[in-house]
Order: sequence, then structure tokens, then C-alpha cells
Amino acid sequence: MYKNDEIRIINLPKIEDDRGNLSFIEEEIHIPFKIKRSYWVYDVPGGETRGSHAFKNSKEFIIALSGSFDIVLHDGTEEKKFSLNRSYYGLYIPKMIWRNIENFSTNSLALILSSVPYNEADYIRDFNQFLTLLKKCKNQLYITVL
Repeated sequence: MYKNDEIRIINLPKIEDDRGNLSFIEEEIHIPFKIKRSYWVYDVPGGETRGSHAFKNSKEFIIALSGSFDIVLHDGTEEKKFSLNRSYYGLYIPKMIWRNIENFSTNSLALILSSVPYNEADYIRDFNQFLTLLKKCKNQLYITVL
């Protein structure tokens, strides 16, 4: 189990075999949450960007099952890019992190595992609103700690 909730690449088990490799994910063992929803993104036309949102509550784990793509994250202070191109590791994204998925290769397949069922109210689709909510959350945390 993980002690903190930070953005990070998580390596998955990889069983190598001459007939082909196998990897797997177990909730609360390899990733720090129970899986409540799975979805995938595919057939993304060249030059298109997916994501462009943050979540109030959902934590996610994203894997490039096929091909490659970049995930650009923003925590309200700085931006960081992660390139995913292997199926035996993925990117863990805690709640309240803005994300864009871009630079999809031909025939890429992104698998996303989520800690909550789908709920439109969980999405923050406006970057300025995201920054405002993030500031409010940090201020509330500061007041609580005092």
C-alpha cells in the first residue's frame, strides 16, 4: 500500500515467456485504489487531444496497452509530461490534477482505471475553474491544519 498520493509511474508485474509476455493489475496491490470503472480510448485522429479535465474525487491509472501517447499533467503550479509506450507500466494520477492526453500514435489504445463510477459532476472541464477550486481546497486544508 502506498503512503502518499503522488503522481508516479507504477511498474506492473511482467512475466516473460518465449510465447509472449503477460502483465496484470490487482487493485490495492499494484495500484492504490479499488477499481470502480474501466474505459479505453482508441481510434484518436492525428493531432487530437483527449482529456482536458480534472476530477474532484476520481483517482486514475492509465496504461498504453498498444502504441504510445503523452499525458501532460498540471497540478496548479507546474506542468509535467509523461510518455507512455509500454503495457507493463502506467501512470497513477491522484484527484485534482489537470490532464491532457496527446500525441497518439497510430492504433494506440489507452486503458484507464478509475477509483469511482462515472459521475459527470466529478469532472472539472474548465481550467480556470480547476485553478479556483484547487486554491479553495488548499486554503481549506491550511485553515483545518491551524
